[in-house]
Amino acid sequence: MSEYDTAAAGAGSDPLSGHPVFARLARIGQRARQADRDHPWVLDTAVVAAVFLLFCVPDLIHDGGEWGAREHRIVFTRPPVAAMLALQAGLVVPLLWRRRRPAAAFAAVMAVFVLQWSLGVALRADVALLVALYSLALHGSLRHLAWACAAMAGAAALVAVELSGGLPVGDALFFLFSAATAAVAVGIAVRIRRAQLAGLRERAARLEVERDQRSRLATATERTRVAREMHDIIGHNLSVIVTLADGGAYAAEASPERGREALLLIGETSRQALGELRRMLGVLRDQGEQDPEFTPQPGIADLDGLCARIRAAGPQVVYTARGELERLDRGVQLMAYRIVQEALTNTLKHAGPDTRAHVTLAAEGGRLRVRVQDGGPPGGAARSGPTGEEGHGLTGMRERAALYGGTVAAGPGPGAGWTVEAVLDLTPDPTGSLT
Repeated sequence: MSEYDTAAAGAGSDPLSGHPVFARLARIGQRARQADRDHPWVLDTAVVAAVFLLFCVPDLIHDGGEWGAREHRIVFTRPPVAAMLALQAGLVVPLLWRRRRPAAAFAAVMAVFVLQWSLGVALRADVALLVALYSLALHGSLRHLAWACAAMAGAAALVAVELSGGLPVGDALFFLFSAATAAVAVGIAVRIRRAQLAGLRERAARLEVERDQRSRLATATERTRVAREMHDIIGHNLSVIVTLADGGAYAAEASPERGREALLLIGETSRQALGELRRMLGVLRDQGEQDPEFTPQPGIADLDGLCARIRAAGPQVVYTARGELERLDRGVQLMAYRIVQEALTNTLKHAGPDTRAHVTLAAEGGRLRVRVQDGGPPGGAARSGPTGEEGHGLTGMRERAALYGGTVAAGPGPGAGWTVEAVLDLTPDPTGSLT
């Protein structure tokens, strides 16, 4: 089970995670985050408006110039309304830039805060300093946060001195440091949580991309495999059928019996091709109520029949086998069969029906050597077709051999002939890898 499956199972077992109230709150939060991304100034303005209404308006309405109990009464200076509005604006307005310029916003609020307490003025709007410190911990750099904490300690000492007439300095410092620590801790916690969620989203997106890539690679690999099999089946059988049809038409008048034999061979070859195609298509399409009829893939034991069909089309084929070929893996046998099939098909196509071909299979020393050599067209004439270019058949042979760490070499042989030689590695891969 993957990490995401485990997380999903854990979320499913939590009774709170599936509660309608929490689901509704999650949807509201998601819509709020989307609205904030679309209109970031709305939230910043709302924060400033909330601080002004909750902390600035009470100072403008009430005269409160004394704090503390009767025996510890602290008297503060009450500035004129215009000066109070200026100080409150200096504390609150910089919060508009608390997310885009957190360090500058904190510095501006801190400067007004120090000026205010130097004048002996106490304002409820000082809470803006904690909001700015929280925003710096959440959005700013850690280097700026360290300087901000140092400045906050100095400001706390200044406030403690101003309050020393009515409160012990230790108590004042404890309260101020606790408030500042809480602001920094909450900001860092939210920052870490957002970083974790961003990492999870990035990883989920990366895994989705990798899944799509694996799917496309698997599709391309399967298409290549199917195309290779279809080429081997159709290309070989059609080449044999065309050659038999040409030979049968030529011999129909001179030797009706040979023409009838050619027609029978055409029918047999066509039925075999149809059977292989039906088997492949049955594997590819979805299985319905009836399972497709499967037949074994051809192997080395079927090479005798392959050579017989080629001989029926005209060429003289000599087949030689050495070693314990029947004990080879079925995949290796299919690969050897297809290589021989493709090589003989090319011989029939380019050298004609009057050529001579030698097919040799030898299993020795942990290797299987497949060699198909033809004598070329009779009389030493040039081979027909673009022999200097690699077609799909040779490419398919090389791809098949590469699956078993083998190689395929093809080139001119003696005279006008052509030789195809493949060497397959029969030694098991000690790493167990598929590549």
